[in-house]
Amino acid sequence: MHELGIVMHVVDSVESAAKELGVEKVTKLRMEVGEVSTVIPELFTDAFDWAKKRTQYMRECELELIIIQGISYCRTCRRTYETTKYARQCPFCGSYDTYLVTGSEITIKDIQVTGGPDEGDEPDPPEQAPAESAGGPQQ
Repeated sequence: MHELGIVMHVVDSVESAAKELGVEKVTKLRMEVGEVSTVIPELFTDAFDWAKKRTQYMRECELELIIIQGISYCRTCRRTYETTKYARQCPFCGSYDTYLVTGSEITIKDIQVTGGPDEGDEPDPPEQAPAESAGGPQQ
């Protein structure tokens, strides 16, 4: 099960980022997983649930997997199609001169945390340009 290896890499990366940023805990992790990435979502989730119990910042972290559809492109007819439905052969022209556009990725999309060093602080107001007089810029 290679999902465990991927989960351990993700957990290590998120734990390192949480420590570096000085957060209290990671509450949610959203990941994009391509439907032809060879990751089985159920196994990935089970491995994540096991691994997060052994962390400092992610023990209560919720995992959300966003499944990215596999889309292929045909160089011959210049059309896209669903990879999982038709594999390498273009359903429009029959060509095998195709390549995968999306669907193989495994990416951390975003991380939600609590207890960061700036939590509760009001954001600084945006810098404003000096006001000009009604007669135009002053020289």
